[in-house]
Amino acid sequence: MNKENILKELNFKAIRSSGAGGQHVNKTSSKIELTFDLENSLSLSDNEKELLKTKLSSKLTKENNLILFCEESRSQHRNKDLAIKRFLELLRVNLIRPKKRRPTKPSKSSVRKNAEKKKRTSVKKALRKKPGLD
Repeated sequence: MNKENILKELNFKAIRSSGAGGQHVNKTSSKIELTFDLENSLSLSDNEKELLKTKLSSKLTKENNLILFCEESRSQHRNKDLAIKRFLELLRVNLIRPKKRRPTKPSKSSVRKNAEKKKRTSVKKALRKKPGLD
């Protein structure tokens, strides 16, 4: 994954922010919409694309576009920076392949210890019973 090439493939759109803010919010477009076309990306390998499609399936559109919004700041530039940071973090986290689990067997000594412990417990409980009620 080449960070510079991916950043070139991002599309940004400035939109008017929602919510309170008076006149300023009504006349400035500070909300940023970041769009990334996963299907046609040249920066990602086919394996990376497939991995992202499965992990980000709930965040992708039908055309495999990833859309992120950011309206935390009143500054358009700050929102753009925040959206880029979130996008890169999202890619970084979701491109990690989980390690395969290797099933393990308990060691002979642990099996022996468990058997001994079980035997001691059963003897202890047997001694709690009233005698002659077998």
